[in-house]
Amino acid sequence: MDKETIRQALKGVKYPGFSRDIVSFGLVQDISFEDGRAAIRISVTTADPQAPLRIKEDAQSAVSALEGVGEVEVTVSVEAPKGASAPAGGSGGKPSRLEGVRSIIAVASGKGGVGKSTFAVNLACALDQALSERGNHDGVGILDCDIYGPSVPLMMGVGGRPEVTEETIYPPENFGVKVMSMALLVDAEAPVVWRGPMINNAISQFAKHVEWGRLSVLVVDLPPGTGDAQLSLVQTFPVDGAVIVTTPQAAAVNVARRGARMFGKVNVPLLGICENMSYLLQPDGSRLAVFGEGGGAATAEALGAPLLGQVPLDPAIREGGDRGIPIMKSHPNSPAAQTFMDIARSLLKRLEEERAP
Repeated sequence: MDKETIRQALKGVKYPGFSRDIVSFGLVQDISFEDGRAAIRISVTTADPQAPLRIKEDAQSAVSALEGVGEVEVTVSVEAPKGASAPAGGSGGKPSRLEGVRSIIAVASGKGGVGKSTFAVNLACALDQALSERGNHDGVGILDCDIYGPSVPLMMGVGGRPEVTEETIYPPENFGVKVMSMALLVDAEAPVVWRGPMINNAISQFAKHVEWGRLSVLVVDLPPGTGDAQLSLVQTFPVDGAVIVTTPQAAAVNVARRGARMFGKVNVPLLGICENMSYLLQPDGSRLAVFGEGGGAATAEALGAPLLGQVPLDPAIREGGDRGIPIMKSHPNSPAAQTFMDIARSLLKRLEEERAP
């Protein structure tokens, strides 16, 4: 019997509500085995008191079934997400706030192809402008957590390696927004072939070693789905709320609902739903519903969250992304840019409401 055999057995233990196992999520902190006794140490961040109990029971069962194991001791340490009370028996801790960063917004989607990164980039620019209008503004940053397909630097017109001093990374800035992404740290042509624990570590490094300075808002662009990056994010960053991006058609809406409910399981407030590529504005002022209608509103109703806005399908959005000039900067008076501004103002108001006692 060795540690690797025990680790393989723990891969059969799923995190409650997820298809991923506790090993790939990076929750198993230590494994030891001596004289027939296995000791496992697990760390989770959750406000659900049942989750750590279920994980402990399942881990004990999985390891007890191994030949040669006579005794199993599973210790589960629990941290509560920001704004949540610690579960009974937990440590009462929570992810440490990033020094100088006031609010963190996660931008997510259940599936790819909905324009989430393009949305996140323009939202960051809109938040910067909306905060500037208020006159009390420390800055905005955007963190690209899409490890496999990072595209934020391209869309923000940022290239080259960031400045690094000892163990501190200083994010480059363009259009008044600070940018950090895996794309700035690896070769452009190199594929990123990483597994769960490596993704967890990358997000942890972003938290520990990136010097953001003072920011009013940090926008975090998550990869599609409900996997490693999503859970790692809420275990590492004190996320103030999530925005779900969808498109009008049913195929996107159904998956968006599942993605949104994931945040509920880890006690991250859902700030609202945004419908991207909602309609094509015709020369005569009429709207052509290229991808159908009503999906964003239906998602918002199903999740009990506000529909923050419907971004039109505009070729200038795609062109701006390819050129590294977001439509918020290239066409600030366009209907799409004005929609992003409305969404940014609504989000700032929602954040204030979340902070209110």
